[in-house]
Amino acid sequence: MSKGSFGKLMIGLAASSFIAGSVLASADHVAPMEELANSMVSDWVADDVVIQAIKAQNAKNSGLTQADIDALDKKWRAETGSATQPMIDEVLSNELSGYLKDKAEETGGLVTEVFIMDNKGLNVGQSDVTSDYWQGDEAKWQKTYLKGPDAVFVDEVEMDESTQTFQSQLSMAITDPASGQVIGAITVGVNVDALM
Repeated sequence: MSKGSFGKLMIGLAASSFIAGSVLASADHVAPMEELANSMVSDWVADDVVIQAIKAQNAKNSGLTQADIDALDKKWRAETGSATQPMIDEVLSNELSGYLKDKAEETGGLVTEVFIMDNKGLNVGQSDVTSDYWQGDEAKWQKTYLKGPDAVFVDEVEMDESTQTFQSQLSMAITDPASGQVIGAITVGVNVDALM
């Protein structure tokens, strides 16, 4: 959904007094989302399966240029609409993706998606297929990985048309416990109605 469409939707909801119900006004969701980051999500990203997967991909992709990244992203985007998806399947079938799917399912619908990015903003593992492979040009990576340890970014609430729920994305930097260095980032899609 475009930001313009979202704005029109929010104006319409305000006019119908629906915001007073289950939908959040302004930034009421930020504090509960930050609490979720500091409790549940921080535990997830401390797991060795997360740290090792990110470190391995960072090492593997250390020589990638921006042109290489753009080509990988273009390939991923093409596969999202294709019957055969070797690149997507490789990521979705890795150990980290299995771990993230399990964690999302354990929340009983609170978490709608979760994915982890490396030090270039490329997907390392994910619970569901993302529309793109490179997140490095987006706020979810720029406002976490580039900001350093403990960085948390909570995005706006938007209506997810496929699930008809109000959702927001929580993103945070992931730090290697051994070195204290930021090695990647995580984004968690949250059903805001369920959170509140």
